[in-house]
Amino acid sequence: MRLRTTLSAVSLTFFLAGPGFAQTPQAARRTPVVAVVEKVAPAVVNISAQATVREADPFFGMFGLGTERQAQSLGSGLIIDRNGIVVTNAHVIEGASKITVTLLDGRELQADLLGSDRDADIAVLKVKANGLPALPLGRSSDLMIGETVIAIGNPFGLSNTVTTGVLSAMGRTIPSERGERLFTDFLQTDASINPGNSGGPLVNIQGDVIGINSAIISGATGIGFAIPADRARRVVDDLLRFGELQPLWTGARLVTVDPELARRYGLGSIRRGALVLKVSPGSPAAEAGLREKDVIVSIGGHAVAAREDVTTALYTAAVGAPVEAEVRRGDQTVRLRLRAIHPPQGLGLEVLERSVGLTVEPARGGLAIRRVASGSVAEERGLRPGDVILGANGQQVDSTEALGKEVLRGLDRGGLLLAVQRGRWVYNLDFPL
Repeated sequence: MRLRTTLSAVSLTFFLAGPGFAQTPQAARRTPVVAVVEKVAPAVVNISAQATVREADPFFGMFGLGTERQAQSLGSGLIIDRNGIVVTNAHVIEGASKITVTLLDGRELQADLLGSDRDADIAVLKVKANGLPALPLGRSSDLMIGETVIAIGNPFGLSNTVTTGVLSAMGRTIPSERGERLFTDFLQTDASINPGNSGGPLVNIQGDVIGINSAIISGATGIGFAIPADRARRVVDDLLRFGELQPLWTGARLVTVDPELARRYGLGSIRRGALVLKVSPGSPAAEAGLREKDVIVSIGGHAVAAREDVTTALYTAAVGAPVEAEVRRGDQTVRLRLRAIHPPQGLGLEVLERSVGLTVEPARGGLAIRRVASGSVAEERGLRPGDVILGANGQQVDSTEALGKEVLRGLDRGGLLLAVQRGRWVYNLDFPL
């Protein structure tokens, strides 16, 4: 019986391998990865951004003399809408005066910048063309560590380069290349992501876009990072509607728990999380039942290692949508639903006055400090009425509205950087929020 079974198996194998069932060599090589590349590649574009860089004269720079030169940066992008909407990284097009998008078929199209958010490292472009090959953003909420991922982009200007690997980790918090910004909730992969790959898609084995690649760590070998698709979608929607990412507000002032802070506040065994320092009356945080000295240890089903994890979870959800949070309150564990809303009108300037101690008014060349509160942080730093605020968080501000928006951005980060001019000198001062 065993012999007959074996022979039958051999005969079946020979039958299936016969002339009528033979696969062509090319068909046998068309793996799932090949199929994904054929599906995704037409929607991946090369992006060339040109910027005019002014270099001050080493001897006469103080008189405004210097030279100008053209600088070019290369990156990748993804067409997400057939009518010419392209997503890329903010750092790829930063400071660009001319942006050129090159399609897989060789067409070169000029692009307009619709909006950009440097904190999320996402930018949205528009090219004047219709019927383009497009691939919408997928989901990143059901990812599995170890699943196959594919990155497509233009590293070092080499168009449509494909690299494969696995999803190595999720929820990574990493600093930007110059260390001035902290990115949270990034995907980590061992698929090679080099300069020029930035802005291209990271896809799964079904060809769904699970992230936007971001080559933000210089010199990293064997490690790549991507912005999760769910996070990118929230940013893209705001950029398309408003031209910028709209700030959100819960009314809770948070700070990252570290050993020193845990000792100072008597947090016992809690060593990671986001400590609630203050809750504004009538705010969404107050309505949710959040209290001062609570520690948020989990939000949206993910552990909280830093205050930025809470911010990222809220920015990923729809505006006003409740997000499940787990809070340690002394020896108790409390579960509540926290939501974030668009901040009330004028909140940014109110925070500037309450937390920093500054009242400002429009003035020639910027915003003049009208009042410095006695005993405030601003007074301790030596600011006084008549000083002029030129910028905030590295951005030029020329109106109270612009300054208010940057203060709200600072709320998400826990600090505000102001460029203040007095006479011929400009000082950069950092204030906690």
